[in-house]
Amino acid sequence: MQPLEGLLVVDLSRALAGPYCTMMLADLGARVVKLESPDGGDDTRGWGPPFVGPESAYFLSVNRNKESVALNLKHPRGVEVLHRLLERADVLVENFRPGVMERLGLDYPRLRERYPRLVYCSISGFGQTGPYREKPAYDLILQGMGGIMGITGEEDGPPVKVGVAVADICAGMFAAFGILAALRVRDRTGRGQWVDAALLDGQVAWLTYAAANYFATGKNPTRMGSAHPNLCPYQAFETQDGYVNVAVGSEGIWKRFCEVVAPELAEDPRFRTNPDRVRHRSELIPLLQARFRQRPTREWTRILDGAGVPNGPIYTVSEVFQDPQTLHREMRVELEHPTAGRIAVTGVPVKFSDTPGSVRTPPPVLGQHTVGVLRELGYPEEEVGRLVREGAAAVWG
Repeated sequence: MQPLEGLLVVDLSRALAGPYCTMMLADLGARVVKLESPDGGDDTRGWGPPFVGPESAYFLSVNRNKESVALNLKHPRGVEVLHRLLERADVLVENFRPGVMERLGLDYPRLRERYPRLVYCSISGFGQTGPYREKPAYDLILQGMGGIMGITGEEDGPPVKVGVAVADICAGMFAAFGILAALRVRDRTGRGQWVDAALLDGQVAWLTYAAANYFATGKNPTRMGSAHPNLCPYQAFETQDGYVNVAVGSEGIWKRFCEVVAPELAEDPRFRTNPDRVRHRSELIPLLQARFRQRPTREWTRILDGAGVPNGPIYTVSEVFQDPQTLHREMRVELEHPTAGRIAVTGVPVKFSDTPGSVRTPPPVLGQHTVGVLRELGYPEEEVGRLVREGAAAVWG
């Protein structure tokens, strides 16, 4: 048994935010039927190189545990198939620009009348309401407009985006959270509702203490590289052969840190407490940086680990997937894909003691499950063939 076993999710999303949301649900046991246009499917199928065989690495990263049905929602018979699915579905997820689903006749107000138990989730750049609701958006745009990019980068450098699409992923995670909350309400009331998740809202919510610092002072946070505005030292230091991250989050840690790194600083009145160290950051950091350059990273991690000081190297991606803790936590999983062969994907990040999620099936080929799902919905073999000939659906192979 898995946590979301028995739930049927109809997935109309593409690119990253929506597929990440539905992958989270699928990893925990929900059945996710991904509806894709017969004309190429999810846009990310073509986002490359790199490709693994004919499949884009990007698509493979967020579409495991799903079934692909190639369905033309601009064809009336394609819409008919969708409605048959919705008669059985618990959740619909879409991430079209606001207004598109309305033009297709598939907006929430209309579907609510027909399927009152349906939880309908819309993911968009700016949300379903407000002056920007129809403004096109990609992750880069929202990292900028949500404030994250404005506080990321070195102090004397330009704004820098985070290395992965955190605005998309954040919105997908909040959407999954919202869907589960809406299902909990449905358990009590028998009625679904509309979950509206926006990339902008997620980025603003993620500002947390950066926003709180602004609210408290009226001053914009500045870019600080790897440093922390409220803690010191809490940043990366250059070593003899690379870098090491150090996080001094309490006075007890500071005492242990000084014992192994710079004993002469322990009683220095400029650095006695964290507020002192934050105020005298410009004096403290150069002293520590000079000390860290004297040894290689591996030696520093050994010394700091021995003293109970939070620290760690800055890994490349290849090093992440060689780390024994990453491997122990099963955060790299290998699967056989029908066209790409042996592939690797990231693992399920939430562990359950009794009903764990799992990576069960590889990301699907476009239309791989069209025939099976149509037959399950009651379409006889000859009718499936007719839908394909009419352009309402497509099959793989």
